Amino acid sequence: MSEEELAKAMEGLGLEEGDSEGNILPIMQSIMQNLLSKDVLYPSLKEITEKYPEWLRSHRDTLPEEQFEKYQEQHSIMGKICQQFEAEQATDSDAEQKARFEMVLDLMQQLQDLGHPPKELAGESLFSLFFLLNNYIHGRWWGHLGIVHGMLGPQGNKMSDKGNSADGKTDIANGSLSSSPEEMSGAEEGRETSSGIEVEASDLSLSLTGDDVGPNRTSTESRDTDTESSGEEKDSDSMDDTGHYSINEENRAHDRSHSDEEEEEEEEEEQRSRRRAQRKRANHDQDSSDDERALEDWVASETTALPRPRWQAVRALRGRELGSSSRFVYEACGARVFVQRFHLQHGLEGHGGCVNTLHFNQRGTWLASGSDDLKVVVWDWVRRQPVLEFESGHKSNVFQAKFLPNSGDSTLAMCARDGQVRVAELSATQCCRNTKRVAQHKGASHKLALEPDSPCTFLSAGEDAVVFTIDLRQDRPASKLVVTKEKEKKVGLYTIYVNPANTHQFAVGGRDQFVRIYDQRKIDENENNGVLKKFCPHHLVNSESKANITCLVYSHDGSDLLASYNDEDIYLFNSSHSDGAEYVKRYKGHRNNATVKGVNFYGPKSEFVVSGSDCGHIFLWEKSSCQIVQFMEGDKGGVVNCLEPHPHLPVLATSGLDHDVKIWAPTAEAPTELAGLKEVIKKNKRERDEDSLHHTDLFDSHMLWFLMHHLRQRRHHRRRREPGATDGDSDESPSSSDTSDDEEEGPDRVQCMPS
Repeated sequence: MSEEELAKAMEGLGLEEGDSEGNILPIMQSIMQNLLSKDVLYPSLKEITEKYPEWLRSHRDTLPEEQFEKYQEQHSIMGKICQQFEAEQATDSDAEQKARFEMVLDLMQQLQDLGHPPKELAGESLFSLFFLLNNYIHGRWWGHLGIVHGMLGPQGNKMSDKGNSADGKTDIANGSLSSSPEEMSGAEEGRETSSGIEVEASDLSLSLTGDDVGPNRTSTESRDTDTESSGEEKDSDSMDDTGHYSINEENRAHDRSHSDEEEEEEEEEEQRSRRRAQRKRANHDQDSSDDERALEDWVASETTALPRPRWQAVRALRGRELGSSSRFVYEACGARVFVQRFHLQHGLEGHGGCVNTLHFNQRGTWLASGSDDLKVVVWDWVRRQPVLEFESGHKSNVFQAKFLPNSGDSTLAMCARDGQVRVAELSATQCCRNTKRVAQHKGASHKLALEPDSPCTFLSAGEDAVVFTIDLRQDRPASKLVVTKEKEKKVGLYTIYVNPANTHQFAVGGRDQFVRIYDQRKIDENENNGVLKKFCPHHLVNSESKANITCLVYSHDGSDLLASYNDEDIYLFNSSHSDGAEYVKRYKGHRNNATVKGVNFYGPKSEFVVSGSDCGHIFLWEKSSCQIVQFMEGDKGGVVNCLEPHPHLPVLATSGLDHDVKIWAPTAEAPTELAGLKEVIKKNKRERDEDSLHHTDLFDSHMLWFLMHHLRQRRHHRRRREPGATDGDSDESPSSSDTSDDEEEGPDRVQCMPS
């Protein structure tokens, strides 16, 4: 650690330049060099390093896995420190000594970051060293100089005489220190208790008469003063004939007694401090143990063994052969045994940015994907090749691209960060004739809601809190349906979904904790802001955590409504329940914080719940039991956002921060063993709990994130708009190079923005 780094660490002490206490910098550095010297540290550390393997073996079964790994790492670092000391030679140069000190200090800091070693191995001395090292690293020196001598005990006389200076010792008056704390302590004790301590009278500059006088006159006047005052009371202090200021026996005994009392008080205070530190460590260890035990219990409750599945493959196959089961594939898609055998089949590569949306056509033969690269690709996912690729006409990240039902796969509806809702007309010759803007939100539009059987109508929602109903048969397709409000405040929307069993009803979610259900036939904004009913987990109604709904979806028959909350859990509501009803199921273990996660049902009867996670894994829960039945490693980029089940087959498509689409099918030879699940769940839980202590609004931070990326990725040169170029905000734009010219005038693209 350099002088500059030490100075920065000392800023909290308030020591201004020129203060006499400023000498603490070289003092503490000298102390730390001695504490980390071979003579002091190596014997104890070597002994612990040799005992550690046996201790680890004997405690392997009683320690939590994470704590055991920390102890293993501690043992490894201790071995590296011992190697540094064993390489030390008496002929080492000052530069080599300094480099070794820096290395040992760095390793000790790594050791300290892993927590205290087992107390039965380390003992009090190493615990105290860890405590002092922590204060050294963080600049908290005060009150601990006395610990140095007390914690080392008999080892203090073993300290190396090597210091920063050539002779290893320094003079306090000259701004440095004896290299041994015992020598320092002994010197200070001697000044107070030994009759041999003398201070030159000339250094005292005594003036008894108010005039400046020299040593001789001081001595004479001192004697005269003593004589004059002898009748009343003898001075305890006097000057001898040699010109030295001395202390008589009576005062010396009093000072010695007073000094002894002070030392006893200091020792008692030091012992009390040590006991307090031990109690704190014990309490901390107890708290950590309790937290770890509670976490283990919670994880165990989330991963308990499941009952035997009701659907049996052999029995179902026999029934199909006998003609008694005509719904084999339909039932197999919702079978747990197939979900537990999901395995990655292949990836579809063709995008140059994060893939934000996936959607199968009605027959399940094609898969549409949209990306930050502003392109939409239609895939023949079985043959792993694109059928069609075109520019979307959007100016910023494409968030959704969906085939309109019963349109012969000829119409795709799209929405994006630029707030536009566009429709692409696809031809039978596998090309896109054009894309047309049909609505414009004043904020980003994240989701579209299709009406199950309608090729002409759908809904869109935006961060401007507006829901548009769009009818492609009209000259002006978009009309404002409702503005979502809580009292008089607009609520930006991130998700919308139409009830498949009652297409007049739709649900929305966004920048607050409420799921709102509307009925298009009964919207009266003067009555309850047009809301039919609202749902919210009761513990989030008045929560300070600013919960947000990142995605919601109805089940296959509209009876259930699933909502995923930002950095919270996934909740299932019964859509037929009355206004304000509590959730009926809760799904835990994943983490939804870094991006806006999608959530979906899987299975023909919505038998499972599927979600991505910040940890890069895909979680599948059994809807009825809330138990995790599948756990797969998704994107290498670390986050999975989109999950699209195939409409007829046991196939799942996923995407996220990676630039490809992944296809999963139940082809594994054996069911999953959920390897590593508990550790991932624990990690997600800890990170979420830590973040909740200093919670900030996710979407405010997303806006800052967006602005930073926007500034960083600004183009240095923009093309000038050429005469006759198509305006990107016009109603129509051909899917050609003209569209890309138009994009140059729009907002810069931002890759992998949390949507």
